[in-house]
Amino acid sequence: MGSPDLRELECFLAVSEELHFGRAGERLLVSQSRVSQLVRSLERRIGTRLLDRTSRRVRLTPAGKDFLAELAPAYAALRGAVDRATRASAQGVRGLLRVGFQGSAGAGFTAAVTAFRRERPDCAVEITELPLADPFGAVRRGDVDTAVVLLPVVEEDLTLGLVFSRQPHYLAVAHHHPWSGAASVDAEQLAGTTLIDLARTAPAYWRRAQVPDRTPDGVPIPTGPEVRTLQEGLSLAAGGQGAMLLCRPTADHHRREDLCYLPVTGLPDSALGLVWRAGDESAAVRGFAGALAAAVRAAPGPARA
Repeated sequence: MGSPDLRELECFLAVSEELHFGRAGERLLVSQSRVSQLVRSLERRIGTRLLDRTSRRVRLTPAGKDFLAELAPAYAALRGAVDRATRASAQGVRGLLRVGFQGSAGAGFTAAVTAFRRERPDCAVEITELPLADPFGAVRRGDVDTAVVLLPVVEEDLTLGLVFSRQPHYLAVAHHHPWSGAASVDAEQLAGTTLIDLARTAPAYWRRAQVPDRTPDGVPIPTGPEVRTLQEGLSLAAGGQGAMLLCRPTADHHRREDLCYLPVTGLPDSALGLVWRAGDESAAVRGFAGALAAAVRAAPGPARA
């Protein structure tokens, strides 16, 4: 079946150390099911079971112990070579890196910018907030070299790198809204209010992911005024012209006396991803992608991919 994929080996090593598929997934920024899939694929390639897993515990088989003993030092040597090459590449990164972001990109984003500046002092970093309703325009025009945007991203001319910060949705409503005193809102209830929509500068699939026009059961959701920026949307919500969906970090960052933020159940989590122009992955972009991945891994809480 061919040689093992590097990701399969990384998953096996993580599970061998954690002896827990969920913790291994959090460490690698992937789901628990993805860890299981990769381990099974590795076992099929090798032709033997490496891990015994039950509902209560995970342990290495004898074959798994032998494989780990040979793999661990080889993998450590490989990572060392990659780290040395990365540091050597960082010394040659000069000029200007322009990074865009949407909404509240979070502490991981700030930490990545700080680490990139520290490790590459000859490369300046310019940060630009992107309009909420136009996630891809600045990247396509070349106004920024890379950007953190809300998912999904299905664009042939853009490359999607790291996916991170999966977060539940919240609903911003005016204090006089009928739901303002509710503890939470179910996704099916959204059919009973008007959602503030986004201007039609982004692809329809992306807009509908941020502002669904139907509930999970297919009931139409009324959409109201269109906005380009987050502040426009929050101001309209505060004025009672509709409710606005946003992720939890954005809700936490933009607390206002004239708005209530209600958890929404039944919707897929929001997520962020790093994108850049296809075929235009410079050393600076690669360096920032690495800094962001390291910052996300180091961040507290379940930063899952």
